[in-house]
Amino acid sequence: MPYPRDFALRPSRGHKQSSKLKHVLILGLTGGIGAGKSTVSAELARLGAEVIDADKIAREVVAPGTPGLDMLAAEFGEEIIDADGALDRAALAERAFASQERTAALNSITHPLIGERTIERFAQAPQDAIVVHDVPLLIEGGMEPGYHLVLVVDTPEELRLQRLVELRGLTEADARGRIAKQATDEQRHASADILFDNSGSESALLEQVRKVWDRRLVVMANNLEHRHPVFPSDAVVDVRPEWADEGRREIARIRHRAGDLCESISHVGPTAKEQPAVDLIEIDLRPNSVDVVETLRTRLQEAGYIADDAGDGKLRWVDPERPVALRIASNDQSDMTVAAACADRES
Repeated sequence: MPYPRDFALRPSRGHKQSSKLKHVLILGLTGGIGAGKSTVSAELARLGAEVIDADKIAREVVAPGTPGLDMLAAEFGEEIIDADGALDRAALAERAFASQERTAALNSITHPLIGERTIERFAQAPQDAIVVHDVPLLIEGGMEPGYHLVLVVDTPEELRLQRLVELRGLTEADARGRIAKQATDEQRHASADILFDNSGSESALLEQVRKVWDRRLVVMANNLEHRHPVFPSDAVVDVRPEWADEGRREIARIRHRAGDLCESISHVGPTAKEQPAVDLIEIDLRPNSVDVVETLRTRLQEAGYIADDAGDGKLRWVDPERPVALRIASNDQSDMTVAAACADRES
């Protein structure tokens, strides 16, 4: 099921992005079945986040009386509607998953409706909102680069299995089958900018959420709104194994935002070489030509990579827990010339 994966960090080619969303922090929230994602989502909403629930939207667009339900009935037969006028999901599944062609027919109806409704919800977010897009299959859909940060609720598989059997009444075979169809724990860990450990009590999980909200998300939202770049401490730290994944995620976000304007994007510097270093992810971006540098910088600054005052043309990320410095180089000029040109555009 697709969602507007480019709404947070890149204006879609299919619709005009609301200008007010350029400085709104947009987060993706996900987790495996039985992980406790709903608990985290509810707590973020209580703290003040604007939560957009992908599953809820998927139900809304085929609710009784909607064009979506009418289109499904026309395609799959009136038998998919129950006596109360609601969608009989089991009956629909029997018909829609009978072949790849029938599944494609289902997707051609529901996916555009879900996308349009999701775009509407994003556009309705208050100017100062922290928006959380709650998506069960976010990683499976390759949606990670479209968010400022990805939040993952992490629970060991065996504990999720136990919860599904004891609390939801699934058989062990059914629970294992559903887990097997989703991303692995390793895939989620690699995609997570923030990982919530739900192997303990609910109170422990909620305490993690509150700390992240206060110390990271609220600060990042303020930095984004007021265009405050984040700088690292001068202290040299030991090698952190997370640097490789952090660099990879940053490259994916930048590539998503830069589109076809880039020739290459690389994680460089000591953190890329697994050496003790200042805790800074350094990214070199080489555009296709010097002619696209200004457009590229505009796109990146709208996404949260902010020009600093050092006069070196670098852009810096707004996450207080993950300093990033992005340098735009060019094949057509020396790096010094490009940096100077970028600095001139800021003045």
